[in-house]
Amino acid sequence: MSAQLARRAVVSVFLRSFLIQGSWNYRTMLGSGFAFSLLPGLRSIFGGDRDRVEAALQRHVEHFNAHPYLAGLALGAVLRLEAEGEDPEAIRRFKLAVRGPLGGIGDALVWATLLPGVAVLTLVAYALGAPGWACVAGFLLVYNAVHLGLRAWGLSVGLARGRDVAAPLARADLGGWAARMQGGVALALGVLVGLLLSGPQGVAGAGAVWIVPAVAAFLAGLLVGHQVWRPAAATVVVVIGLLAAVGLFK
Repeated sequence: MSAQLARRAVVSVFLRSFLIQGSWNYRTMLGSGFAFSLLPGLRSIFGGDRDRVEAALQRHVEHFNAHPYLAGLALGAVLRLEAEGEDPEAIRRFKLAVRGPLGGIGDALVWATLLPGVAVLTLVAYALGAPGWACVAGFLLVYNAVHLGLRAWGLSVGLARGRDVAAPLARADLGGWAARMQGGVALALGVLVGLLLSGPQGVAGAGAVWIVPAVAAFLAGLLVGHQVWRPAAATVVVVIGLLAAVGLFK
């Protein structure tokens, strides 16, 4: 890189990235947080030239949106491009190009798979008799290990590759990991539902009057749920809600 980027500045950018959603708004979304996270790096690159730092901040405070755990990849790449003296318009085009993939991949991997998956596994462990404190600790350890790893990996790849982040992102196959994990999440959810419905507060303790509609709802979802999933899902939700109410108030 043509400009010096101090290690301390990189660490500060990484720590600030945890607050990238702190000023989220409908106009710039992550833009304000993106500029806030970049600031230590920009100061390191431009030294004491406050005008250049201010100009860079004005450019980066504009609209930007991505998954917060993968935004570090864009942060690192932009820092490298700024340090290399890349044209501001080229940097802007790069940010426009990566924000969609980083948002879509992150949403599928984290919000739709990792977070519910770890939560369901934790609930399965609790339903099987694991201590509550151990379940909470396990959730925090597993989830944060992955999410911190994603943040650190993204920033390091961006710094190392600059605009050429497509290849390492493709090799990481985060979308493929999300697809492979979804089957395991569905299996864990099925185990959890079975444990809950077979317990004293579920179907087993509700009596025959509730077992019949529960079985009917299950069969409806199994046989035709893929064709009329909305009515089938509504039926299952209503039946499970009634069963929960029976368990709570009987």
